[in-house]
Amino acid sequence: MSTASQTSREAAPPAHDPISKSVLDLLAEHDPEVADCITAEAERQASTIELIASENHVSPAVMHAMGTCLTNKYAEGYPGARYYGGCEHHDRVERLAQERAKQLFNCRFANVQPHSGAQANASAFLALLSPGDTFASLVLSDGGHLSHGLKVNMSGKWFKPVHYPLVKDRSSPDFERIDYDAVRAVCREHKPKLLMCGYSAYPRIIDFAKFREAADEVGAILLADIAHIAGLVAAGEHPSPFPHAHVVTTTTHKTLRGPRGGMILTDDEEMAKKIDRAVFPGMQGGPLMHIIAAKAVAFGEALRPEFKTYAKQIIANARALAAALAERGYRITSGGTDNHLMLVDLRGRDESLTGADAEQWLESAGLVTNKNGVPDDPRPPRVTSGLRLGTAATTTRGFGASEMEQIAAWIDEVLTAGLAGEQQREQTIPQVRQQVRDLCARFELPA
Repeated sequence: MSTASQTSREAAPPAHDPISKSVLDLLAEHDPEVADCITAEAERQASTIELIASENHVSPAVMHAMGTCLTNKYAEGYPGARYYGGCEHHDRVERLAQERAKQLFNCRFANVQPHSGAQANASAFLALLSPGDTFASLVLSDGGHLSHGLKVNMSGKWFKPVHYPLVKDRSSPDFERIDYDAVRAVCREHKPKLLMCGYSAYPRIIDFAKFREAADEVGAILLADIAHIAGLVAAGEHPSPFPHAHVVTTTTHKTLRGPRGGMILTDDEEMAKKIDRAVFPGMQGGPLMHIIAAKAVAFGEALRPEFKTYAKQIIANARALAAALAERGYRITSGGTDNHLMLVDLRGRDESLTGADAEQWLESAGLVTNKNGVPDDPRPPRVTSGLRLGTAATTTRGFGASEMEQIAAWIDEVLTAGLAGEQQREQTIPQVRQQVRDLCARFELPA
């Protein structure tokens, strides 16, 4: 074993489960360089606080379902209709994932093969639109996703996106919430074939019924991308897009706490057939059956009563963190949160504070975040005026309201030191980093 490998493994935290330990032991003998990378990442995750809204920590069962013999097999096609022999057990596990997904979201059809949320959206577009068709989505800088019409993305290159905004009137009680009047106006003007809702940086409840009314008025298909809120929807802690949406896309990680992947849901049989053909052979080849097995495991976990308790705590933690930051002078867009995430406008604390600086300083202290634009942000995407924070991962870890208060205090302490200059940063950040390590040691990761 290399000296570097030995040092890295000695520095790692104790294995969280015997399978993880055995995998690292195997890799240390077989490929020490890869073992070093994984061990270092395990230590990073164990000793830092994950505040990125799109990330979570999976259970040991989900993690290790991804590392099984199912990865050895091609299974192009669908259960009962494969293009390769030897798929009997792959059929069973995919059907299990499908049935659990349908039960979770109370819908009739589920395609669990998309490799990601972006590929789920691309497959839905392939199934429902023709090149050059118009679709409507949120202004991307107001919280939309790149697969909702970014110019360099397939959705913006092959189709014609038009956008509706958030409410911009600061005197309105709906300031920085979806402007449903604008949704209807955009639909009436442009007659889109498809209307999208669901976002990557929107902290409020989505009124799917209002979106369906706007879609029906112009004969549009309603597609809800619930990638961020899927776990909350599954637990009944956010209104469901069904029966309003014709098609629902989602990731299977984030609040759903499954493996990295995507999924498409619908109640419409004809749309389901089009979606299946779009996913395979239209967009993808062989499905990742080891990931589909892990999806089935995660869906099974989400069907348990304790998952509802978890989802409730995610929202409670997000509200506690948002309130604690607001008390320290940070502006929370829209005035708060109804789900797992919040957008923090750092200019409320100091006009010179940028998301890029904040992200860097906080990560040095063990608080992992991502810079994010805020509505009407004058700064470019690589700089930004905001941070997007989420509580799915911290809630998985077992954090509650008191830990949210502590995290807010640390964020403010680090950013205050950052603004004060290099000397203060060098004094404060190591101190906070150690305090973060101490807290993490009290709340082990699940795997």
